[in-house]
Amino acid sequence: MTDTTSTKPLSGQTALVTGASRGIGAATAKALAAAGAHVILVARKVKALEEVEDAIHADGGTSTIAPLDLTEPEAISRLANAIGGRWNSIDIMVLAAAYLPELTPASQMEPKQFNQALLTNVVATQALIAGFDPMLRHAKAGRIIGLTSSVGTAPRPYWGAYSATKAAFENLLETYAAEVERLSPLRVAIIDPGATRTEMRARAYPGEDAEKLKGPEVVADRLVALLTQGFDTLHRERIG
Repeated sequence: MTDTTSTKPLSGQTALVTGASRGIGAATAKALAAAGAHVILVARKVKALEEVEDAIHADGGTSTIAPLDLTEPEAISRLANAIGGRWNSIDIMVLAAAYLPELTPASQMEPKQFNQALLTNVVATQALIAGFDPMLRHAKAGRIIGLTSSVGTAPRPYWGAYSATKAAFENLLETYAAEVERLSPLRVAIIDPGATRTEMRARAYPGEDAEKLKGPEVVADRLVALLTQGFDTLHRERIG
């Protein structure tokens, strides 16, 4: 008889992944499903989500798509209510959605793009924490993984709009981790995936040879390993 706890270490768990339609988010969703979790796929583009779901189902996994614009007012609270009506808890939440504004000097930031970055990278993060806090605390050992960037702690020229939002993103998660640490088994990790072959990376570094970069699946596999092994608050890691 096969031991499903070893072959499917996340069996019976429910995971929510934002930015699940492509890149690291999509790869992580697939890896979580392969490890046995039922994955709720959150992103704006329905067709891309359906493609990820098809890949998960073809591999024997299970998932549910939740098309959603994280920046739309009240969208996240509606999502939390809908999910709460179907599941009692969320075991894992992976925050992989992010918006990269045009790289410009701090004095020339385009206001609309900066606002979009703030809404996606910061405001939506707080709304997700607020909306899913009860379900995460209800889990036996809830886990949040937030994907960040090195510019969040080490700003560099022309990255001001993105680095400012990632700094705020990290601060929010660190604050939440400290607040829940002694009240529940919920734990938070902030992970810098490092240089990875994604569309966002290609936009930031158009002249870079993408074939020399690791694929999103490398990051996804590390995240699943981390979730399987467990971690203490506040775990921070950069994936080389």
